[in-house]
Amino acid sequence: MMTAKVSLDCNSIKDWDSFHDEFAGAFGFPAFYGRNMDAWIDCLTSLDAPEDGMSTVHCERGSVVTLSLSNVKDFAERCPEQYNAVIECSAFVNWRRLEVGDPSVLALSFHR
Repeated sequence: MMTAKVSLDCNSIKDWDSFHDEFAGAFGFPAFYGRNMDAWIDCLTSLDAPEDGMSTVHCERGSVVTLSLSNVKDFAERCPEQYNAVIECSAFVNWRRLEVGDPSVLALSFHR
């Protein structure tokens, strides 16, 4: 089973614009990425479906992409709304997949 890992330094996230810049760059979201959390969820839901064209990062069906975030403690203090969005929306990505019989596709790893 092949897995992928995306690492992101949260020190570069200061607001919603930088949040979407960093995630779009790290995952290779398409040019039409809507820069909102609904679009973020849509892109990450398709991590095991490269034919959807929603990111340049992929994993095999049945495996996961690990999102490894560093400097999370400072990020949570500096940008609590964005920090909570990562957690809640990552959970939603997996929930919506499970609801239709697909396996989870996203795992989170936090480093202080």
